[in-house]
Amino acid sequence: MIDVAEHLATILEAVRPLDPEPRDVAAARGRVLRHPVTAAVDVPGFDSSAMDGFAVRDLDAPGTLRVVADLPAGTDLDPRMDAGDAARIMTGAPVPTDATAVVPFEDTARGLDGGLEPVDVVVAPRAPGAHIRRRGSDVRAGELVVEAGVRLTAARIGAIAASGVGVVEVSRAARVAVVSTGSELVAPGAELRRGRIPESNSVLLAGLAEEAGAEVVLRTSVDDSGDGPRRAIAAAEAAGADVVVFSGGVSAGAYEVVKNTLGDLMRFDRVRMQPGKPQGFGRAPGGLLLFGLPGNPVSAAVSFELFVRPALRALEGDVEPSRARVRIALAAGWRARADKTQYVPVTIDRSDPARWWATPTARGTRGFGTAEGLAVIPPTVADLVAGDTVSVALW
Repeated sequence: MIDVAEHLATILEAVRPLDPEPRDVAAARGRVLRHPVTAAVDVPGFDSSAMDGFAVRDLDAPGTLRVVADLPAGTDLDPRMDAGDAARIMTGAPVPTDATAVVPFEDTARGLDGGLEPVDVVVAPRAPGAHIRRRGSDVRAGELVVEAGVRLTAARIGAIAASGVGVVEVSRAARVAVVSTGSELVAPGAELRRGRIPESNSVLLAGLAEEAGAEVVLRTSVDDSGDGPRRAIAAAEAAGADVVVFSGGVSAGAYEVVKNTLGDLMRFDRVRMQPGKPQGFGRAPGGLLLFGLPGNPVSAAVSFELFVRPALRALEGDVEPSRARVRIALAAGWRARADKTQYVPVTIDRSDPARWWATPTARGTRGFGTAEGLAVIPPTVADLVAGDTVSVALW
């Protein structure tokens, strides 16, 4: 048997990041940035007002000021101002060159009701520069805005757009084909006869692929006889896939169709993990990454999380291909295994912010459907008790 880390290292070594492509920043959310973005302009590009109020000059005490201008956001006016003058100004508008501070409406006698009549300032600015956002105080042209290798969130694309950059280089979504194997499979909702089961793995794995940011270009199933896996690879190539994920057909039985037909393309190993010991991985002649996962749905899902998801993220150039992990206390004891790492679906009680609790879900697909993370229990001879902390990968 091989370790989980060894199998994952083999997979990631085979990953070649996808070529980047230009994309309008407004259409880049969710994609991985492939180059660092530096600001094209100063942000803000001029001294601007941080408040709705009145720009003033050298005002150090309450008093009545003459209003000499009205400055909405977007104006290019720069009125001359002397001591005793004020300019009504809106948030984001350029502050006159002569102004030394901005007085918010709330610090005047009549606030917004005063219009452009002389304004009575009842609270003087606390210091020169009050309520003025100086040019470049957010970021200077040429400074780093977003580093390469991160997935672009709404906040990140907002920062990029604000810095004057309109086009970025990103990775497209990895394209995935999902293939379930088994002569016993029928479509969900179809009539079942003895020995048949609903085909759920392709639905599950396609959903996990999409949640990982991938695009599913093919979802199909093949039976346990013939060369169905090779036909599926050909169909995946025709659909432009980068990755083919097989579920089932990789263990030690007599009808393991993936293992029996793709031995020249894939290596099949037993990995020191529970669930999911039988694993396959390889590469097709055309370059597709080939994954062979167990047929049990929970085993397939855990295997996807450990091996396929990191590969999909690495294809995009993501510098953080794995899930975030936190230490959480177990709500109940757990029987240890000395020979393998256990991956336990858990729900998480967050009612006490100071101490979260992880509870293993019920076995099977229904229990897995309630899971909020995957507890990682390394090999040990000592059983765990309630209160022991474990590492949990959060979804």
